[in-house]
Amino acid sequence: MFEILIQIFQRYAQFVRFVIAGSFSFAVNLVALYFFTDIVGIYYLISTILAFLISFSISFTLQKFWTFKEHSRDNLHIQLSLYLCLQLVNITLNASLMFVFVEYMHVWYIYSQAVISPVLAVVIFFINKAHIFNRSV
Repeated sequence: MFEILIQIFQRYAQFVRFVIAGSFSFAVNLVALYFFTDIVGIYYLISTILAFLISFSISFTLQKFWTFKEHSRDNLHIQLSLYLCLQLVNITLNASLMFVFVEYMHVWYIYSQAVISPVLAVVIFFINKAHIFNRSV
C-alpha cells in the first residue's frame, strides 16, 4: 500500500507541489488579511490588497521555482505579467461561477466553492505548465 502511494506521488509530484504551493499561498493570504485588519487596524479593503500582493508574490515564486522548476530569469517579466492576468481571470471566473451556482442554481455557497475551486485549479495548472512556466516557450 505504501509503495502504491509513493508511485502515485512520484507520478503526480508536480501537481501535488502545485496544490501545496497554492494552499500555502492561500493560508498566507488569510493570515496577512487578519494581521493587517485586526492587529494593525488597517481598513479591510486596503488589507485585502496588501494580503493579495503578499500571497501573489509567494504564489508566483513557489509555482515558478518549486512547482515547475523553471529557474530562468530571462522571461521573468513576461511570466509575472501572464501569471497576474491568469490570477485575475481566475478570481473573476470564481466569483462569477459562485454567483451563478448560489443565486440561480440555489447551491450552498460552501459546496459551490468546493466544486468550482478544484476545477479551476486543474485548468490553471495546465495553463501554467503549458504556457507560463514552459521552458520551451
